[in-house]
Amino acid sequence: MQKITTFLWFDDQAEEAARHYTSIFDDSRVVDIQRYGEAGPGEPGTVMTVTFELAGQRFIALNGGPHFTFTEAISLSVDCATQDEVDELWARLGDGGEDGPCGWLKDKYGLSWQIVPRKLTELMSDPDPAKSARVTKAMLGMKKIDIQGLVDAYEQ
Repeated sequence: MQKITTFLWFDDQAEEAARHYTSIFDDSRVVDIQRYGEAGPGEPGTVMTVTFELAGQRFIALNGGPHFTFTEAISLSVDCATQDEVDELWARLGDGGEDGPCGWLKDKYGLSWQIVPRKLTELMSDPDPAKSARVTKAMLGMKKIDIQGLVDAYEQ
């Protein structure tokens, strides 16, 4: 068992969100569902928490009510090997949500995701400050990250 687990607060969509996320990522599954009992605070029998794994990483989702909502102050960053993976995750996670700048999006539950191609990190880490600056500038002008656009900026 991992020592630190990300805990996500939802109004009442914890199970729906967990099933949505596990349908998107390989090596993902719902592990456990706990229900509120007579002691509450939720309606007895309704879902309290859902433990799930995404790509082997464990999360817990809570149906905690409308008291708290997600902000961009926390996001889940996804490492992507290819443009096809970036495109697929952008489409599936962004469906019903909203695009943000620099590879960030909010899903339909308001949770922020960073869809990051490995190539971005590689190009931005170049020891030539002019090359890495061009890549950074290109990335800052993008919503969904376009790997070829980054490469083109790098090679200018």
